[in-house]
Amino acid sequence: MAETMTAPTSTSAGAAEFDVRIEDDASPLVRLIGRTLRDAVRTGHAIDTLNRLTGTVAIHSHDTPQAATISFGDDGIDVSSGVPAEPDAALTVDLNARLAPTTDPSGDADLAAGVLRALTPPLPEWRDAAQRFWEATRSLPGIPDVLIAVTEGPEGLEQAVLGDGPTQYLIAGAPQTLAGVFSGADDLVAVLSSGALGIQGTLSQLSAMTGASWKVRYDV
Repeated sequence: MAETMTAPTSTSAGAAEFDVRIEDDASPLVRLIGRTLRDAVRTGHAIDTLNRLTGTVAIHSHDTPQAATISFGDDGIDVSSGVPAEPDAALTVDLNARLAPTTDPSGDADLAAGVLRALTPPLPEWRDAAQRFWEATRSLPGIPDVLIAVTEGPEGLEQAVLGDGPTQYLIAGAPQTLAGVFSGADDLVAVLSSGALGIQGTLSQLSAMTGASWKVRYDV
C-alpha cells in the first residue's frame, strides 16, 4: 500500500485537493520529490499546471544511480522508485540544487516543463521556515534546547530564537540559505560544505541537527 500525503491547494473556498502518494519504504529520492510536490500543493504553487498534467515523468539524479517516476492521474499523483521502459518525459536533475535540471529534458516538452515548475515551489520566509523546522524536529533525540537562527537583514543582524533551556545551537546564513535548509529544499551537510552556512555547537549537536534536516527534507 502506498503512503498518501494529501495537501489542499489553498485555503480559499472551493479549493481542490491533490493526493500525493509515495510507495512504502520509499527511497530518499521518492521522498524528496513527494515532499516537494506536497509543498507545491500546500502553497498553491503551479496548481494550474498540476491540474492539466497527465502521463509519466522519469526523474534521474545527475550524479547518483537514483531514479524515480512521477505519474499524474485523475485521482492524484504517484511517486515511485525506478522508471518505466518508455516514460512520456525524462529529466535529469541536481538533488543538491533544488532539483534544477542538468541537461535538456527528453520526451514531451510541455509535460517536462510543467513538472520542473511544480518541483520549484517558492521558499518560505526564513523565520516561518525556522518555526516549522523547530516544530517538526524539537522532540528528536539530541536536539538542543534552543535553536538560534541569525542572518543579515536590511537594518543589520536579525535573529530568531526558538525554544528554551541550557543547551543551544546557532545557525547563521543569508535569508535564502536559512529558508532552504529549514524548509528541506537544501541539504544541511551540502550547504555547510559549500561554506554558505555558519554553525556554532558541538559535534553531537551537529549530528542531531543533520538528522533533523533529513527528517524535514525527506518527510520521515
